[in-house]
Amino acid sequence: MVQLKAKGLEELSVRYAQPAIASLMKLGGSMLQALQSRLYWGGEWDESWAAILRFPSMEMAQTWYDSAEYQPFKKLRINELAEGGQIMLIEGM
Repeated sequence: MVQLKAKGLEELSVRYAQPAIASLMKLGGSMLQALQSRLYWGGEWDESWAAILRFPSMEMAQTWYDSAEYQPFKKLRINELAEGGQIMLIEGM
C-alpha cells in the first residue's frame, strides 16, 4: 500500500504514477486501486493520494522497488512530487 502527500495530484499522476505502474506491470505487478478521496473513521489522514499494488511475491515487489527502471521515478517522487508518505508491504494480501 502506498500513501503519498502529493504536492500536485495531476503532476504526480503524469510524471510518477503512470510510468511507475507501467514499470511494475513488467514484473507481474498490478495496481488494484488508486484513490484521491476517501472516507476514514479515525486518526489523521494528511496524505492526498493512495494506491494498493499487488505482486506475485514479496521478492518480486522488492525486485521492482530496487530495479534500475524504477529508480528515476522513486527519486522524482521523493525529491520533487511528494512531501512525504509511506510504502508498506503486506504479505499474503
